[in-house]
Amino acid sequence: MTASDVTVKMRTLPSRSRQEPQAGMQLFDPSGARKYLTVSERTAFLKAAERAPRDVRTLAMTLAWSGCRLSEALALTADRVDLAGGVLVFESLKKRQDGIYRAVPVPPPLLEALDLVHGVREAQARRDRGRSLRLWPVARMTGWRMVHRVMTEAGLSGPAASPKGLRHAFGVAAVSTGIPLNLVQKWLGHAQLSTTAIYANASGDEEQAIARKMWN
Repeated sequence: MTASDVTVKMRTLPSRSRQEPQAGMQLFDPSGARKYLTVSERTAFLKAAERAPRDVRTLAMTLAWSGCRLSEALALTADRVDLAGGVLVFESLKKRQDGIYRAVPVPPPLLEALDLVHGVREAQARRDRGRSLRLWPVARMTGWRMVHRVMTEAGLSGPAASPKGLRHAFGVAAVSTGIPLNLVQKWLGHAQLSTTAIYANASGDEEQAIARKMWN
C-alpha cells in the first residue's frame, strides 16, 4: 500500500473514527444541568406514583428501587421475581451476549406490590408459559411515557426527569449511603468499575451526606 493509498483510505473513514474518544458517562449535561434525581425528588416521584394506575405505580417503584434500565424493567417476567430471596433478577441487556443476569435486592413493599398487581405467585405456580410472560407487555416508548406522566405529576422536569434519571439517582443514593462501589457495580450491571465511580461525583445534598461521613 502506497502513501497515497493510505491518505485516500483515511479520508474515507467516518469522521468519528478520527476524533478523540468520547467522554464517559456524566452526571451533568453540557449545560451543567443535573441528570439524576435528588433524594427529595425521588421521594416526590414515588408519592406521585401512588396516585397512578397500578401497573404504572409498580413500574415506577421498580425503576426507583432497583436502578435497572427501562428496557430491563420491561423485560422482567414473573419467574424472575424472587419473592423468597427478596431480589429481582434482570437480564443485563447492555452486554455483548445474551443470558447474563444479575440479582438486585429490593424492598419488601415492592415485591408485595408486584405480587398483588401482577399475580406473581399465581404465575409462578403455573406450568405453562404464563410464568414467563412480561409484567409490563408494552413497548419501550409506552413505558417511557408512563414514567414521564408520573414525573410531570410530581412537578419534575429537565434532564433528570426520566427513567435514566432514576437509574442515576439509585447510583448516587447507594454511594451516598456507603454501599461499596463493587456492589453498586454489580447491582447496576456495569462492565467497568470506573463507570460506577462516576456516582461519587454527586453534588448538593448527596455530596454533603458523603462529606459528613468523613467528618464523623
